[in-house]
Amino acid sequence: MRVAVVHDWLVIYGGAERVLEQILEMFPQADLYTLIDYVPPEQRFFLKGRTPITSYMQKIPGVRKLYTKLLPLMPFAIEQFDLSSYDLVISSSYCVAKGVLTGPNQVHVCYCHSPMRYAWDHYHEYLREMNLKGLIGLFARWQLHRIRTWDVRSNNSVDQFISNSAFVARRISKFYGRSSKVLFPPVDTSLFTPETHKQDYYVAAGRFAPFKRLDLVAEAFAGMPNRKLVMIGDGPEMGKIRSKAAKNVEFVGFQSAKVVRHYLANAKALIFPSEEDFGILPVEAQACGTPVLAYGRGGALETVKATSSGASPTGMFFYEQSAQAICDVVNQFEASIDEFDAEKISQHAQNFSIPSFKLALNKVINEALRDFSPSKATVPVN
Repeated sequence: MRVAVVHDWLVIYGGAERVLEQILEMFPQADLYTLIDYVPPEQRFFLKGRTPITSYMQKIPGVRKLYTKLLPLMPFAIEQFDLSSYDLVISSSYCVAKGVLTGPNQVHVCYCHSPMRYAWDHYHEYLREMNLKGLIGLFARWQLHRIRTWDVRSNNSVDQFISNSAFVARRISKFYGRSSKVLFPPVDTSLFTPETHKQDYYVAAGRFAPFKRLDLVAEAFAGMPNRKLVMIGDGPEMGKIRSKAAKNVEFVGFQSAKVVRHYLANAKALIFPSEEDFGILPVEAQACGTPVLAYGRGGALETVKATSSGASPTGMFFYEQSAQAICDVVNQFEASIDEFDAEKISQHAQNFSIPSFKLALNKVINEALRDFSPSKATVPVN
């Protein structure tokens, strides 16, 4: 059986690439296709020695920095990959990868990290952030309209959708009219050791981008001068976030995975203020035995057990993206901190381990092969 794996683009080892890493490990002979490949040498380990097959976009001058602005070119580019010789196509998609062309004798399984946010439910927010006015603004709206049309039409190429959370499954159902099977992304929980003796600080981490809302965390702790916050990461919002921070906020910049694990393991709690489709960071914090104080929307609702669940809690929620809501949940957490057990929190995180992911993905793919192409052999998991 010939297998092709398709990923939107390769520029960094992020959350979607962790899923891709496990897919490539399961199918060591698979060919890998992607629009562009600019992963730094020190991060290429997850490609398992492969040289990805790239699109014509790889040759566009300056594409490494411009690719996010070239969205209108991507549907055409992804359709140019000739996958007609493959029996099984697995797309890892959060933009256009699911739109590769496949025939009736091929099985296409799509692991959907999310329908493209900027074309659908984040459309108006995206336009506000871009601040496009006049004819340029109208052109951008027209292009996104065309992309939505293509996005709906191209989902017909997919035989089986897999969503990375029930939250994303609802979006797939609403935007594409398709059902999907929920399979949480893999987290290497074996790298994390629960720490029972926590230090007196909170932690917030991630890319300093507008939708992450890390500015609210800095603002909240400015109103709680007796509590310490460590902020890990960097990005375009750094200046704005620093301007809202007080002396009790420590910025440590971008850090290696090992250093991030150290901060997570020793923190009182992780503050997670963004609405994510899944959110790997809260699972990593819980693997360290660290509670999560999360915004109560999106994937966090599926990975964090709140104090009201009746079971041993792994965190608490706040339901408004504001500095005051974060202050309130921190104070509530401090008042009930004895309810949280590091060992039990860590045990909960094992539900999202790599072995669990591989077994579940193998099952879904074999079911798809049987349902859509009964003559194909089943695929063993590696």
